[in-house]
Amino acid sequence: MPGQSRFADLEPLLERVQKPIQYVGGELNSTVKDWNCGGHGPDESELTVRWALMYPDAYEVGLPNQGVMILYEVLNERPDALAERTYAVWPDLEGLLREAGVPQLTVDGHRPVGDFDIFGVSFSTELGYTNFLTALDLAGIPLHASERTEGHPLVIVGGHASFNPEPIADFVDAVVVGDGEQAVLELTDLVAAWKSRGRKGGRAELLAQVARSQLAYVPSCYEVDYHPDGRIRRVAPKPDLGGVPWRVAKHTVTDLDAWPYPKAPLVPLAETVHERMSVEIFRGCTRGCRFCQAGMITRPVRERSITGIGEMVERGLSATGFEEVGLLSLSSADHTEIAAIAKGLADRYEGSQTGLSLPSTRVDAFNIELANELTRGGRRSGLTFAPEGGSERLRRVINKTVTEDDLVATVAAAYGAGWRQVKLYFMCGLPTETDDDVLQIAALAAKVIETGRRVSGQRDIRCTVSIGGFVPKPHTPFQWAGQLAAGATDARLRLLRDTIRADRRYGRSIGFRYHDGQPGIIEGLLSRGDRRVGAVIEGVWRDGGRFDGWSEHFSYERWMRAAAEAFDGTAVSVDWFTTRERDRREVLPWDHIDSGLDRDWLWEDWQAALAEQEVDDCRWSACFDCGVCPEMGTQIEIGPTGRVLLPLSVSSGARQRLSEPPTAVTSVSSDSVAEVGQRLT
Repeated sequence: MPGQSRFADLEPLLERVQKPIQYVGGELNSTVKDWNCGGHGPDESELTVRWALMYPDAYEVGLPNQGVMILYEVLNERPDALAERTYAVWPDLEGLLREAGVPQLTVDGHRPVGDFDIFGVSFSTELGYTNFLTALDLAGIPLHASERTEGHPLVIVGGHASFNPEPIADFVDAVVVGDGEQAVLELTDLVAAWKSRGRKGGRAELLAQVARSQLAYVPSCYEVDYHPDGRIRRVAPKPDLGGVPWRVAKHTVTDLDAWPYPKAPLVPLAETVHERMSVEIFRGCTRGCRFCQAGMITRPVRERSITGIGEMVERGLSATGFEEVGLLSLSSADHTEIAAIAKGLADRYEGSQTGLSLPSTRVDAFNIELANELTRGGRRSGLTFAPEGGSERLRRVINKTVTEDDLVATVAAAYGAGWRQVKLYFMCGLPTETDDDVLQIAALAAKVIETGRRVSGQRDIRCTVSIGGFVPKPHTPFQWAGQLAAGATDARLRLLRDTIRADRRYGRSIGFRYHDGQPGIIEGLLSRGDRRVGAVIEGVWRDGGRFDGWSEHFSYERWMRAAAEAFDGTAVSVDWFTTRERDRREVLPWDHIDSGLDRDWLWEDWQAALAEQEVDDCRWSACFDCGVCPEMGTQIEIGPTGRVLLPLSVSSGARQRLSEPPTAVTSVSSDSVAEVGQRLT
């Protein structure tokens, strides 16, 4: 029978693998619903739509992923749907599963992934593609979408990497572009209606409905033509499929307060990369950093209200027992009410074990008052800033509007306030970069150490430089840029390392961490490739490629062998996809995916980069016509709201009133809110 637990088959294998706990399931706040939750009896099982959700990496990386966690809750709140999770299995268990004939299972009900209606995969990085193929194969789902029948799940992918899905077009049935919360519910409705009609028209008709509805991009509904020199002539809907759009637009959730997920975050059984409860305080970014795909594709900025954030934190802490709250976004200190959020939360949880944290903070958004609120609970770890480019000239190119004086003043304030360690993140291989730009990183780190010693009067000052290779991404102004070759990247990194080590005065106080250029080239191939790259991915997977995002498993030689074989006799190569600069007229593999950004605006910003011209943040200045708001029918949604976070030490009746939706206090002035707070306490 479909949907039966296979834990009895899995359990004997677990004693033979490392970290068996990651496959057991049963985490706090996890959900196992009845297989026929939409009805009772075999005739009514069609009323249920079943999702298997995957983050294609190990449990320790995948479980904290907010995207999967949110969709898991959103779907399981529906009485006619169920969702379970699965993660990539390590090679030791993969081998045992194949020996025992046990398929890819979910961690919740230990049900075969192949039994579900939809297999949904979230990609935040392209280096998870080989793990995705492993999961398909273990689940008994044909790798190629064209070979699947009605008995196989729909394979639907999403996440940031899906903004260029062409390299995996042969392996997926549909691609959700953009925010997934509303999209998965609408897809559930569509599949439920199709099932209730007796699956009329079969799999092909269902996919055609998905394509026509514009809920998702369906690669099989499009055909690609190429020029003899390898460039794409066009990507177009197949002529026999009426109603399929030429371009597929991203989904955008506008009112984040209406989607307060996750309400009850999962608590891992094993150690994970993030041991905290996280709240997304806003989505999108308009800083305009030209290298940043995440900032470009998530526009416009949509803030969660201060009261909405407070309610999520209270509910999440109560549901999990975590002692740290991460206030997440692409640039959390840019929230218009971040000072009030930090102070309000610090006031609420003062005297408890609860700590607050922000991700990497912009130099020009950091201040000591904010930092002190975040560390009021006594936790004071290192601070991380991301100048990205070593020289001011290069920072103008990438539109990272931070000067050396800004950075020095910020770290001086931090060291003077008691911090002893600062981490600086940079990229190597940015457009127009020279050796001198990179060497200025060493000079900047030395100045940071010198400043720290002077303002603190201490010698135990540390600065860690972390640097990685730049990969041009789709839907950014740098999508036309040539990528720096792996050898050239490594040469610059060695030059920087040797320069830091040769500094007798400050070198020992500067840590240096870097990633070599080879993984970046493969990431570049996958991020800007087209459908012809699918053969490379499959070749790597068949040659044993797994967990390519992990340095101990990644093999550059394996990827280059597979590429040489796949591209043999064609006009393209790895260099053609990576180090080659594109011109304005070239059709890019992702041009039919509509992120809302105007292509002409992106080109003009690319030219502004080459001219070293900076652009302001449109949150605080005039619109620069990037295209997102008119194209998507959205607008920038920011505060201040004028609301405050009330204390939690109140009566149960008052606590109930505080947990009502944020709109309940929208019309209340800040003065009257303060009076209410006084009466409650």
